[in-house]
Amino acid sequence: MSNPQRRVALVTGGSRGIGLGVASALASAGFDLVINGRREASDVAEALASLESLGAATLYCQADISNLEDHANMLSQICDRFGRLDVLVNNAGVAPDVRADLLDATPESFDRLIRINLRGPYFLTQAAAKWMIEQRQVDSDFAAAIINVSSVSATEASVNRGDYCISKAGVAMATQLWAARLGEFDIPVFEVRPGIIRTDMTAGVTDKYDKMLAEGLTVEPRWGVPDDIGRAVTVLATGQLTYATGAVLPIDGGMTVRRL
Repeated sequence: MSNPQRRVALVTGGSRGIGLGVASALASAGFDLVINGRREASDVAEALASLESLGAATLYCQADISNLEDHANMLSQICDRFGRLDVLVNNAGVAPDVRADLLDATPESFDRLIRINLRGPYFLTQAAAKWMIEQRQVDSDFAAAIINVSSVSATEASVNRGDYCISKAGVAMATQLWAARLGEFDIPVFEVRPGIIRTDMTAGVTDKYDKMLAEGLTVEPRWGVPDDIGRAVTVLATGQLTYATGAVLPIDGGMTVRRL
């Protein structure tokens, strides 16, 4: 049974990597959780069990975030189970299958990344925001938040994965747009911008980033971990950062600090 007093967060791509780090931090902060992903439920059972061990009631919604028809079904499942949605964390995203130079990039890869990384979260935000507005109109104490997990690639140019950079730059602008639009409803929208985070997405370039980190890529000379992102998202989800809608939190170990 769900507890109507507990806040509910939806974390897309929440069963592994950064998403699981976010979900674990939110569970520890007292949230019940909806985890979205494309894998079969049996494949995420261990992750859900770990979240439940932290005290969270969980719901797994198998859905493709790029399929807009899946959005309504997912929100309906959340409503049936919990009756509310307080926080949306747009975390799901993919890297290009092939890191291709701009001169060799394909429209197929571009379209795939825009569809998953930008178009899907943009319209999921639209659907979730409408529901959040309805909840706030019923309860003036209802405190919602929308948090987009982007990447330093929103501003740092990588010419061998331009499609990824453009998709994340779009997420950054979407954050600003939704912050401006939802201000009248007192629904803050934030962007958390990770740097080099150790996940399965970066496993194939470990040697490259080990070398760059050793050469001073970041101020803090280490890889980031999903827990670093989870802590930042939790600060935002729990309302600890006020008067700051539209804010960008770079969680990158100082990678984007300008240095001489």
